[in-house]
Amino acid sequence: MRKLFLMLTLTPLLIFGQTNIYEEFYYADSLIQNNQIDSGYLKLKELETKIPESDTLYDYNLLYLTAIVSYLESESRANENFESSLDYGLEALELIKKGVKRFDSEFAEKEYFMIKNIVVSYFGLGNYKKGQEYKSLLYKAYKKNNLPDGLNEYFNFDYFKLDDKNIWGYEWFAELPKDRFSSSFTKVVYYVYSTNPDGTDKDQLYRLHVLMFHGDTKHFDYVMDKRLDTATDEISGTLYSFTYKKDIDYEKLHNDVIQIVKGNLQPDTRRTTSKTKDDDGKIQVNIEMNVD
Repeated sequence: MRKLFLMLTLTPLLIFGQTNIYEEFYYADSLIQNNQIDSGYLKLKELETKIPESDTLYDYNLLYLTAIVSYLESESRANENFESSLDYGLEALELIKKGVKRFDSEFAEKEYFMIKNIVVSYFGLGNYKKGQEYKSLLYKAYKKNNLPDGLNEYFNFDYFKLDDKNIWGYEWFAELPKDRFSSSFTKVVYYVYSTNPDGTDKDQLYRLHVLMFHGDTKHFDYVMDKRLDTATDEISGTLYSFTYKKDIDYEKLHNDVIQIVKGNLQPDTRRTTSKTKDDDGKIQVNIEMNVD
C-alpha cells in the first residue's frame, strides 16, 4: 500500500504525559507504516478510549484514527464490500462529529462526504430506505447552503461493477422545473466505464441520463436517455421503455441500469401526440408500450 498517512510530529509538550501511552501511539503508527493497517487501526481505536480528552495526544489520535477508518471505508466500498464500508462509514461519521468540535472548518466538511459514502453503501446493500434517509441529510444541508465545494451541486449515490464495467450513479440537487419546455434537465446520470486490469476506471463508454420528459403526461416525469462517449457497437437515444415519476424509485432505476448495460433492452415504444388539448390548454402526449 502506498503511504497515505504522514508521520505525525508531536510537540515537546507531549513529554509531560504518560510515556507508555505515547509509546503505544508510535507503535500504532509503525504498524500502519508497515502496511499492517488493521492492527494499527485496532490499536488507535483502543487508544481513543484510553487517552484523556484533555491530553494533547487525544487530538492527534483522533485525527489519525479518522483518517484510517476513512481509508478502510473507501477501500471496502471500492471493492463492493458494502457491509464493511457501511460499518466503517458509520464509525468514521461519529469520529468526524467528535472532531468537528475540536478542529477547523475544513475538517468539518468531511462529515458531508462521509454521509454521501454511507448512502452508496446502503444502496449497495439494497437498503434504499436507509439510503434515502441519509440522502435527505444532504438535501437539508444543500438548502441551507452548507455543503462544501465538490458536493454542492451533485453527489455520488450508487456504485457497482458489472462484468468488466464500473458504473457510477450521480444525482443533482436541483429540482424538476415546473416548465417542462424551459430547458433540458437531468436529475440523475449513470456513468459507465471500461476498466483497467486492476479494476479501476479506464474509459467512459456512455452515460445514462434520467432526463426530464419534454411533454405533458400524468404517467411519468423522466425518461432514460443513453449518450455515447467512447463506446462502439452501442445504440444511443431515448429509451421510452424506462420511465420514472418525480419521486424516483431508485431500486427500479438501479435494476433498469443493469438491464440496459447488459443489453437486454425492452422493445421500442411508440409516442403519440394528441391534436386536442386538456382543460389547462396543454397538448396531451401518450406513450404506448409494446407488450408481448
